[in-house]
Amino acid sequence: MVKHQPLQVYERQLCLSCLTGIYGCRWKRYQRSHDDSSKWECSWFFLLCCSFLLLLVWSYFWLEAHNDYNEFNWLLYNRSAIWKDGTVPILATTLTGFTYTAFLMILALCHIVLGQQLNLYWIHKIVVLAILLTTITGVVFIDDFWQDEWDIVIISLQFTGPFLHIGALAVVTALGWVIAGQVVRVERSRLQVVTLVIYVSLLLVLYLVPLFISSPCIMDRSKLGPRPTVIGRRGAPMLAPEHTIMSFSKALQQKVTALEADVTISLDGVPFLMRDRTLRRTTNVDKLFPARQDHDASFFNWTEIRSLNAGLWFLRDDPYWTVQYMSEKDRNRTANQTVCSLAELLRLAARTNRSVIFSLRRPPLQHPHHQLWVSDALKVIQRSSILPEQVMWTPDWYRKKVRAAVPLLQQTSDEKLPVAELKERGISTLTLHYSQARAQDIRQFSGSNVSINVYPVNEPWLYSLMWCSGVQSVSSDAPHILKKVPNPVWIMSADEYGLIWITSDLISVAIVIGIFIFQNYHLIRWKMSGMRSYNPEQIMLSAVVHRPSRDVNLMKEKLIFSVSLMWKSSVIRAQTLDRNTLMQQLCNTKASLHSQDSGQNRLWPAGNNLCTNQRQARTR
Repeated sequence: MVKHQPLQVYERQLCLSCLTGIYGCRWKRYQRSHDDSSKWECSWFFLLCCSFLLLLVWSYFWLEAHNDYNEFNWLLYNRSAIWKDGTVPILATTLTGFTYTAFLMILALCHIVLGQQLNLYWIHKIVVLAILLTTITGVVFIDDFWQDEWDIVIISLQFTGPFLHIGALAVVTALGWVIAGQVVRVERSRLQVVTLVIYVSLLLVLYLVPLFISSPCIMDRSKLGPRPTVIGRRGAPMLAPEHTIMSFSKALQQKVTALEADVTISLDGVPFLMRDRTLRRTTNVDKLFPARQDHDASFFNWTEIRSLNAGLWFLRDDPYWTVQYMSEKDRNRTANQTVCSLAELLRLAARTNRSVIFSLRRPPLQHPHHQLWVSDALKVIQRSSILPEQVMWTPDWYRKKVRAAVPLLQQTSDEKLPVAELKERGISTLTLHYSQARAQDIRQFSGSNVSINVYPVNEPWLYSLMWCSGVQSVSSDAPHILKKVPNPVWIMSADEYGLIWITSDLISVAIVIGIFIFQNYHLIRWKMSGMRSYNPEQIMLSAVVHRPSRDVNLMKEKLIFSVSLMWKSSVIRAQTLDRNTLMQQLCNTKASLHSQDSGQNRLWPAGNNLCTNQRQARTR
């Protein structure tokens, strides 16, 4: 027996077709469904949410790690011996994956709001799974290769925490529209209750999070210390090749107060500036001495080192993506740079009245100056025209001997020691990585007249955070960027932040309550008035006025159920009333409801037969 379905005429729903088509490749009306999503599809939606959240954290990490991109590339070079910007493919894949998953998340939330069944297309499933596995692999790789960099996330939260809190609160508040449409219904399920509890708990957590947010920038402006001085770390390596006279000259043009360098001892005892163990990255040693390109830089004599070009690599590799902004004159000057000696740096600092801070690398055991390296550096300092108090001595080796030979040197340490031990060693300045510079430690050292220098600080947000923390100076690869930061990026008092916190929470509460009331207005009225006093025509009118949603469909089902009760009572009344008149009224009611939901036919089999008989009787 063939069951015939009545013909149905549908209005064009272009937006809905695009949503279901892009998300699940369901472009036709008959492919869509308002049924609940299966557990399998819900699990894929869960994986999509996990991928999105993981990529969100991953993207935030790389956004804040911009301060240390060159450090990451340098570590890659030490492992592979090939210079390449490893951040480019990571950033490209991260941006692509985040955009893709965010777009799918928006489509999925639209499906939920419109009451459409979640049915992610199989190609999307493969891509989402690939993105999730790739991101997890990246996290594991960074944890193994660059584990210390995770500290940047914790430190950056001190600066971005108040704004991330407001953003998260706005997003969760907006999600109330989705939650309200799913939770407050006549029928209650365990999943709906759990969803509501989770949502309310998340809101409460966000409302109370500011109690645990601590930032040095939340302070009275009157207590803000002086602007930290900037030290040119290896000169200005973003503007010129590192450790060259040109680089230090560029740094001086940016009004730095000191110059920082890494010093190595040559085979004949000449201290020169070099960061790497070898000469491969920053010179053309592969062309002049190809057989020795992997040898330690300290096993070259000064004559050989001086013959190398130290600028062509900068034009070739463009490590900071700044070559395109260089003038033709600067490019020609860069192409003729040579390796700089410590004596040249000291002469430049003395001529410009700047201080010098340097770290000294001890030569290998087989080196002829393995035991004389400190003496070699001290001789250069004593022979130069620079004042001893302008030189900041960092190495801990033979510190007592150094203090006895040149007592006016500023003793500096890169090791975080107790204040008493620092005083005993005569150390007046601490040079710390920004991950070690906690606000309470800075206050403690500053109270004991120990200056704090923090490295590397290349981003305005980190410079502002160190400024509010009270550091005296920072070492930077980008003095030209920090020069443009005359004030902290943001600073506010505790009262101002408290006002913003309370105001945002109250606005969020009002919006969430309003969303729940607006989304479920008719259901709330129905519950308050009861089934018997419920007017079905009002539901029919609201379904026409408002756009279709899952809740409207549920109200239609309630209407169908109520009219079904009317049919049962009508059968009893038919014993005393005129059958033809009663059937005519009921058939008119059924015809008016048929225009709202064609699925009624299958719910009223008895009513269909009666109406058919009634029409046949009128025809006869």
